[in-house]
Amino acid sequence: MNLGIYIQVPFCQTKCTYCNFHTGVVSSEKYAPYAEAVQKEISNYRQFYAGAEIALDNLENTIVDTVYFGGGTPSLLDPSHLQNILSAIGKSFTSNWKEVTLEADPETITAEKAAAWAASGFNRVSFGVQSFSDTELKASGRMHRREDVCRSASVLRAAGIDNLSFDLIVGLPHQTPQSWRNSLDELIALNPEHVSIYMLEVDEGSRLGRELISLGTKYSAPAVPSDDQMADSYDLARGVLASAGYEHYEISNWAKPSRVSRHNLKYWRREPYLGFGAGAHSFNGFTRWANAHDSAQYVTAIQSGKLPAEQIEPVSAQQAHEEEIFLGLRQLNGINLDQIEPGFAASLNDKFSSLQSSGLIQRKGNIVRLAPEKLSISNEVFVELLS
Repeated sequence: MNLGIYIQVPFCQTKCTYCNFHTGVVSSEKYAPYAEAVQKEISNYRQFYAGAEIALDNLENTIVDTVYFGGGTPSLLDPSHLQNILSAIGKSFTSNWKEVTLEADPETITAEKAAAWAASGFNRVSFGVQSFSDTELKASGRMHRREDVCRSASVLRAAGIDNLSFDLIVGLPHQTPQSWRNSLDELIALNPEHVSIYMLEVDEGSRLGRELISLGTKYSAPAVPSDDQMADSYDLARGVLASAGYEHYEISNWAKPSRVSRHNLKYWRREPYLGFGAGAHSFNGFTRWANAHDSAQYVTAIQSGKLPAEQIEPVSAQQAHEEEIFLGLRQLNGINLDQIEPGFAASLNDKFSSLQSSGLIQRKGNIVRLAPEKLSISNEVFVELLS
């Protein structure tokens, strides 16, 4: 069985207006102690988990085939820190890395960094592009500009990193149908191997979200496109990316042939992964847990020899079945009801029939998938199925 490892780097240069992640802006002096703590957590993970209410016995014979550095902005760390963390993984786990991903902001990339990343074993970089419109980037609090994306993509390819993923966000302030089409066209011109497109999330977790909920005017909230405009933009992206040869394999993700995100597939398939760093999540097949989100608390815990895990939640049989449905339907291939517990699958038959009649899902035999033209309102399907 293969295992994925996720490394959380919760630091950013600035906090984007739409961000609802547990990340923060701290002095760069905090980077080295944090990286050393992550390295220590990895190197001594067996001791940290000894005596904890989290069993790792079923992971003992696994092979680590994917590593993912996410955040935050992992590319802010010195390349030597990233290399040391990878070395710790290689020494602590049986590894056969097929995919080693680094999330990076375009303005943080230099030729020296790119060369060091490639030499350390990184073979995939995920860009927080978000938009090719400088107006939208400025309004969102992003540090980079369109020209930084073009420059950094060339730098990475010159360093030998040939697997690039670009993120775009539907619904940024000042986004128009024309600016969105332009972002799609510019992305296609740069020809990344992988594309992620996310809908703007409106919740209390971000400054922009709170402003939208309260009908305020800060952070260009009045310039956020309507829900219908966002749905149209998402549907346009589906068509443009398909024409450019990208396979739509998960609600928010497209890839060129054989370039799907191996690591992220583990999440959607409920395969095991271990997370290291502040706020990192883990799953061993029957329990989910997360480390403390505060980076200072995390470093203190590791330096004191204490496991920083919190939010430990055993996954019940009912929760596991619901996850199989929810995560399975996020994938464009859908779910095979023959692989779902028969009693649970049977309990959903009436709901499946209703959703099929409404045109929200498609069913052929025991294969159930979301209707392609309804992907932008997938949450409605999930709520109905799991209510």
